[in-house]
Amino acid sequence: MSKVNDLRSALELLKSIPGQYVETDVEVDPKGELSGVYRHVGAGGTVMRPTNPDGPAMMFNNLKGHPGARCVIGVVCSRARVAHLLGTTPENLGWFMKDAVQNPIEPVMTKDANPACQEVVYKADDPDFDIRKIVPAPTNTLEDAGPYVTMGLAKATDPDDPDCTDVTIHRFCLQGKDQMSMWITPGARHIGAFYEKYEAMDKPMPISISIGLDPAIYLASGFEPPTTPLGYNELAAAGALRQEPVELAKCLTIPETCVANAEYVIEGYLMPKERVPEDQFSHTGKSMPEFPGQTGPAPMVPLIKVTAVTTRKDPIMESTIGPSGEHVHMAGLPTEASILNMVETAMPGRLLNVYAHPAGGGKYMAILQFKKSAPSDEGRQRQAALLAFSAFNELKHVILVDEDVDPFDSSDVLWAMNTRYQGDLDTIFIPGVRCHPLDHTQEKSYNPMIRDEADKGLSCKTIFDCTMPFSLKKHFERSQFMDVDPAHWLPDMFK
Repeated sequence: MSKVNDLRSALELLKSIPGQYVETDVEVDPKGELSGVYRHVGAGGTVMRPTNPDGPAMMFNNLKGHPGARCVIGVVCSRARVAHLLGTTPENLGWFMKDAVQNPIEPVMTKDANPACQEVVYKADDPDFDIRKIVPAPTNTLEDAGPYVTMGLAKATDPDDPDCTDVTIHRFCLQGKDQMSMWITPGARHIGAFYEKYEAMDKPMPISISIGLDPAIYLASGFEPPTTPLGYNELAAAGALRQEPVELAKCLTIPETCVANAEYVIEGYLMPKERVPEDQFSHTGKSMPEFPGQTGPAPMVPLIKVTAVTTRKDPIMESTIGPSGEHVHMAGLPTEASILNMVETAMPGRLLNVYAHPAGGGKYMAILQFKKSAPSDEGRQRQAALLAFSAFNELKHVILVDEDVDPFDSSDVLWAMNTRYQGDLDTIFIPGVRCHPLDHTQEKSYNPMIRDEADKGLSCKTIFDCTMPFSLKKHFERSQFMDVDPAHWLPDMFK
């Protein structure tokens, strides 16, 4: 496998694998049309059907209104493609990520005096500066609040501790020639905690936004507490995935660093106590499609004052459709790794695998494959589910299956639900627990138990125990077929 350490080398690898990459020179409008095309080609995830969960990544070489610009989408939309990019198998991705987060390799400053991300420089004090012309950010739908940077890796530093940094992916809406807004999930991101400190001091927070990166960086950035507590730099997990450190560069106009080989870097300050309506120019009342498959509202959001944009020569814009398979993997693979890490620590050898199902956008649903080896293991499967909720607090549903059920095969999982599950015996409800604020059922209009706005975000976590009782294993045994090698009969099909 060729070495991957940035977006361009990742794309070269995909080009060498049949069915993983396509491109077009036909003009496409970034406003709604680009995402509309890719919705059919390979978006998957929770995108409205018809869509394709296994389609290729796609490069658009001709963007309307942006001469010479190009945009790639869907780089990590497929689980099989992610496995190719990381050099492992689809079934092993959760374990692979778990090992990486446990064996971090810290990022380093690049030795290159002229890092790739700063080959071209645009400064905001230039009277002709306009980020909307420099950064060809697409609009997912015609209802979006505006053009969005959806694959922007934000990096900031704790004002009380210069060694404590954080990287996370956020949605950034272009709001003017030198302004963009940033939505921060309440109480769920270290960058949000940093920003609260800056606001308390009434100071702007330096922030860099790196776009177009090695897929390993995007995937590692999805880790959250308790797996990566405050002070853990997720770039170190990305380094572990590649077995070499991520290289950083000093920004040109702010006291912060960025990814040295990014295609685009936006530099700026997140302004204190300054909020704007996310849809202040479109007035649609909506933001953009989010991972559950619905378009979120447009709230009041913090504003970034942009000071510069730097790029590589002939930069590649990278984007994603909010509810696509890319979110499933950027959120779901760290979820799988976090659950494996916590359960393996508590009860080694029993949890065989975890699948953050695409139907939950990588956050809401996990399928746990659990092995009971002794009578005393009965009940431990439910303890594993409780640990899963602790490992990832935005998780809403856990489905438990036995070792003879393939957690990655939805039909097999539903078979287990239909043959090894009784709703009144095998459903465990945990009501009144905080989950993810984008869940539309967590609103007073849907759930009368939610009394006021402060309660929004409360949900019922649910365990569906579709495992057979250990004492009744013989009763539930599946039909045993002859184990043969089909390649003897169909060598071309089973290579």
